[in-house]
Amino acid sequence: MRAVVYKGPFEVAVEQVEDPRIQHPNDVTVRVTSTAICGSDLHMYEGRTAAEPGIVFGHENLGVVEETGEGVKTLSRGDRVVMPFNVACGFCKNCTAGFTGFCLTVNPGFAGGAYGYVAMGPYVGGQAEYIRVPYADFNCLKLPEGTDNESDFILLADIFPTGYHGNELADVRPGESVAVYGGGPVGLMAAYSAMLRGASKVFVVDRVTERLQKAEEIGAVPIDFSKGNPVEQIKEHTDGQGADKGIDAVGYQAQARGEDREEPATVLNSLVESVRPTGALGVPGLYVPRDPGGPDEHSKQGMLMVSIGRLFEKGLKVGTGQCNVKRYNRQLRDMIIEGRARPSFVVSHELPLDQAPSAYEKFDKRIEGYTKVVLHPQM
Repeated sequence: MRAVVYKGPFEVAVEQVEDPRIQHPNDVTVRVTSTAICGSDLHMYEGRTAAEPGIVFGHENLGVVEETGEGVKTLSRGDRVVMPFNVACGFCKNCTAGFTGFCLTVNPGFAGGAYGYVAMGPYVGGQAEYIRVPYADFNCLKLPEGTDNESDFILLADIFPTGYHGNELADVRPGESVAVYGGGPVGLMAAYSAMLRGASKVFVVDRVTERLQKAEEIGAVPIDFSKGNPVEQIKEHTDGQGADKGIDAVGYQAQARGEDREEPATVLNSLVESVRPTGALGVPGLYVPRDPGGPDEHSKQGMLMVSIGRLFEKGLKVGTGQCNVKRYNRQLRDMIIEGRARPSFVVSHELPLDQAPSAYEKFDKRIEGYTKVVLHPQM
């Protein structure tokens, strides 16, 4: 089958790889109809992880069940399904508590597994024509038959639940104001989710024009940090007090304001100042224990200069960690089905699989309006 294969920093190629097969009675294979490029894929693409050449990318996957293992009970050939990026067993201590992003079974020695991602287990990615899904009864979410809302449903694999998760981590409640740092796909989903939860005012901080325009289109207040201190801008909109809650949708590759260099802790420190005393921060943005491309020796080891003194002084709460997609995807699916949510506004390009190398390059450079790319292997 054809698949997107990592060749080295800033290079992927569409190549022939081995077809997936049933390896366990609980497996299914899925013919992939939609698979998205994620911002976290760019960390590997840029060589900012320990990913080795040869890995097949793709952890946001949707398709049609092709073959089922003899132990699969709830799925049949022809079922349309979307899979969380988390690979989870469904029965370990963390899974039964709802923390499926931290499964203790699927990746021995590490809490959590995922498709096509470095250090997240042996699960081949789905930027390909087919994918194997383990523990399929647990990991597959059934969708309505046909092709309706394909570009909405594909976002259930990761970024829609992850944006919603940022709100859960920050405990966003109706009537509150929310500052979202980062206007990429996850940031826009966090802003959108805040509105679905009844936030009174949502700020989106970025400097990319297309992202800020998208934020404004959904009713958020765009904050261009290239034109002034975002903390001061947010306080101007909140009578000098700051937002009630804050969400970091950027992570460790944050850019220093007014400079063309990385400053990994800048978003965290800006959020500490942007949120009022006794507020809360949600941090779904990715931080890693090791970053070979970090700007200094401390950040290369995942140690950042965060203003813990101010955080403590203001009595702020902080929630962190990757999304437990299974906790949210069924409810969000039903909101899409009923027309209450249309997250596909964030999708800028839908392309055949063969255009993946160009799409990665343009998405990485934030050019030509590339905000979220969905690849269609069967196109």
